[in-house]
Amino acid sequence: MYPLLRIDLAKLRHNAQALLQLASPFGISIWGVTKVLCGAPAVGEAMLAAGITTLADSRLENLQQLPTAEKVLLRLPDPKQANSVVHSADWSLNSELVTLQALSRAAVAAGKQHKVLLMVDVGDLREGLWPDEVIPFVRQVIGLPGIHVGGLGTNLTCYGGVLPDRNNLNILLELANDLRHLGLAECEVVSGGNSSTLELLIEGKIPKGINNLRLGESIILGRETSGRRALPGLYTDAVTVQAVAIEAKEKPSLPIGVIGQDAFGNTPVFFDSGRHRRVILAVGRQDVIPEGLLPLEPGVTVLGASSDHLLLDTSAYPESVQVGQIFSFGLDYGALLAACTSPYVTKQFIPVSHE
Repeated sequence: MYPLLRIDLAKLRHNAQALLQLASPFGISIWGVTKVLCGAPAVGEAMLAAGITTLADSRLENLQQLPTAEKVLLRLPDPKQANSVVHSADWSLNSELVTLQALSRAAVAAGKQHKVLLMVDVGDLREGLWPDEVIPFVRQVIGLPGIHVGGLGTNLTCYGGVLPDRNNLNILLELANDLRHLGLAECEVVSGGNSSTLELLIEGKIPKGINNLRLGESIILGRETSGRRALPGLYTDAVTVQAVAIEAKEKPSLPIGVIGQDAFGNTPVFFDSGRHRRVILAVGRQDVIPEGLLPLEPGVTVLGASSDHLLLDTSAYPESVQVGQIFSFGLDYGALLAACTSPYVTKQFIPVSHE
């Protein structure tokens, strides 16, 4: 059934193994992030088979379906879900006292010790305590029963686009050292961010003492996320999407008539490049972000999309396109996120061959 999202588990496992080999000499552990693939159990199993021991996701329902392993809730918890958090996750990321108090009560009731990674905002302006709030905050938290402050973390690039560098990561390290010297927390984990930090790692510039990264896109799409560069030795086609042609005709490049708004309230702009071979695929914005699709067949250009139709220019395609023909695309993160969460896109997990 098309559209079809194909996930090659052998390539995912290879990418995870390569990143573990890259990080290991620096004493850096990897938490495998499954959220863009909706916590698919097969993806978690591929990461574990590669040697990753901790799986991380932003949603409790995803963590609950992942295979048995140490698990981390990446999104700050809702205090009302504290019971589910302590039963579904060994760790959670936190920045609010009221939430930690709720987690404490839930952990005590469950007879568990729940580990927390306190998030520090070093400039990207998403979640986290300001650096000068960290020590007073930890003083309030360390007395909570059932709660173990396992370390500090930060998030970069996801909201503000702020790149990780030695300066902002050293803020995290200095705070971790201060907490140790004050006897407040050992900070076993100092998590220096996500796949955007890999560029520093490759260049050997990551500050000593950062001992964890939370990696998803680099494992799944084979790219670091500070500039979306392909990482050496990693597959960038572990996940692809396919769709079927439902019309193939020669048409003008310029619409005929007065241009108003399209289906999404935008006023499109067109340029007259003459007549061209035009193909419609049975996939649209309800399934993917068309701007994030990379055609894998030669001579194919994405023109745009409505809710349910993707338009291609195939004038440079070397063959005549037939209705029913399948076209394949690579995806950027946004397109993959949309495809994986769309119920109209079939997911196919290609198993690891044991030949």
